[in-house]
Amino acid sequence: MPDTAVTGRRISTSVLVIGTGGSGLRAAIELSERGVDVLAVGKRPKNDAHTSLAAGGINAALATMDAEDSWQQHAADTIQESYFLANPHTAEIVTKNAGRGIQDLERWGMPFARENDGRISQRYFGAHKYRRTAFAGDYTGLEIQRTLVARAAQLDVPILDSVYITRILVRDNVVFGAYGFDLRDGSRVTIIADAVIIAAGGHNRIWRRTSSRRDENTGDSFKLAVDAGGRLRDAELVQFHPSGILEPENAAGTLISEAARGEGGVLRNVLGERFMANYDPERMELSTRDRVALAAYTEIKEGRGTAKGGVLLDISHLPRETIMTRLPRVYQTMLELQVLDVTTTAIEIAPTAHYSMGGVWVRPEDHSTDVVGMYAIGEASSGLHGANRLGGNSLIELLVFGRIVGQAAAEYSAGITSQHRSQDVIDAAEREVSDTLASDGQENVRALQRDIRNTMTDFGGVVRDEAGLTEGLRQLDDLDDRQSRIGVHPDVAGFSGLAHAFDLRASLMAARATLDCALERRESRGAHNRSDYPDMDPALQVNLVWSADGSIAHEQIPPVPAEIAALMEDVTQAGKLLE
Repeated sequence: MPDTAVTGRRISTSVLVIGTGGSGLRAAIELSERGVDVLAVGKRPKNDAHTSLAAGGINAALATMDAEDSWQQHAADTIQESYFLANPHTAEIVTKNAGRGIQDLERWGMPFARENDGRISQRYFGAHKYRRTAFAGDYTGLEIQRTLVARAAQLDVPILDSVYITRILVRDNVVFGAYGFDLRDGSRVTIIADAVIIAAGGHNRIWRRTSSRRDENTGDSFKLAVDAGGRLRDAELVQFHPSGILEPENAAGTLISEAARGEGGVLRNVLGERFMANYDPERMELSTRDRVALAAYTEIKEGRGTAKGGVLLDISHLPRETIMTRLPRVYQTMLELQVLDVTTTAIEIAPTAHYSMGGVWVRPEDHSTDVVGMYAIGEASSGLHGANRLGGNSLIELLVFGRIVGQAAAEYSAGITSQHRSQDVIDAAEREVSDTLASDGQENVRALQRDIRNTMTDFGGVVRDEAGLTEGLRQLDDLDDRQSRIGVHPDVAGFSGLAHAFDLRASLMAARATLDCALERRESRGAHNRSDYPDMDPALQVNLVWSADGSIAHEQIPPVPAEIAALMEDVTQAGKLLE
């Protein structure tokens, strides 16, 4: 296969957005509306971004249903659910600006569910004091993505959704663009830009069971940022969704909405016992996501799981009409994937890696990073969710910070008087792709990706301990050595094999950061469970910031403003949906 670098494209733009999901498109829209030259690139079709999989809803204290609700209460719920690891400034910015995010979507045609009098309908989700989750059936994320794609098209935002970015171009700690290749023909793409916004997702694909699809959320956001000079925050804080299906293998981890439990579904072990009575007898199946996931994991680990390594979620006792009208996606999904009728048969589920609550280190006010001109948003970033994400917050976060970062990048670009580029840096990025393309070793990339997922599941999953984490890091050392001997073989299907090789390197780095930080956090807090340190440690109410050299800094969290702290209280889950 000939080297295609000499036939590559060179593109110039004011701001480059890497990622064409909700956060990336929202930033691109903001930039375009401000008259700024912007280009969005992605490695999968924009209509099929991960945002489209989000089912349940989007949070904002609109008070359409409960007049007492306020942004301050939303912030209080967010911080409390984070086990006090959320940055209060970040939480304040998101909750204050959430209403504006909803208004933007309304303006662009988002079909929110509404009450008879035209008000946007809002429902309860777990750990919210009031009804503040707006929705569009159980396809909220898909409708948001469609709305943003349509608005971007109205603005003629240029989108290249077959470009894989391998390196952000930096000289003297200042961004000047990015380098990558076209997945269809391998041609190289050099993009010169004043600012770069990373919006390419998280790293939950590096576990064996995950709600992410193949080749998305592989940690590429993290590696792009770290290679450019950035850092990661709270990589160990990963949310495991309690209910991912086990089969078929190519769909393992596909989510069964927690609305199934909200409507009255019950969890049982292989002995038929309703086991949540042993873990949260008051809230039972309506407990928080981290507790339900831990309970299911414990039942399986202690031998009370099914032969396939799961527990049973049963909604068959519910009226058929309830299932067909309130849980149609659950019914349809199981019929399509397993030919299973949930109106008569229980669903076999297990905890599945779902959401990266940590990510690239950013400043709360504008999501800028350690590198001048580089920003990160959405699941690629960190600061809002802490040790347990409040259901419905991820979709509003991408809208709020998509707009804010678009504005910040626009202002930064306008203030630049000169740009210092480096041909040496571009040449190095080019050589990296050429050398990878020329790799003819015997190690199989897909096999190594599978081994990473096994290592992370076995030693960095729902429950962790020092011995396991240490063994996991040792296995990553071995995998890192093996990845230097991979073989890359482009074919008529395109250059996906080259992309997989770069995904592999990103996953290895993201896995190492996760295990390093999990080893450092010697406590149990939210979604992070250490069997050898079962209690929370007040001294570890800090964010862990990981650098490329493996060092970890303890970052103090600002105090919670008094008007928010005064509203914190235990919030019952009774009668509420959890998503």
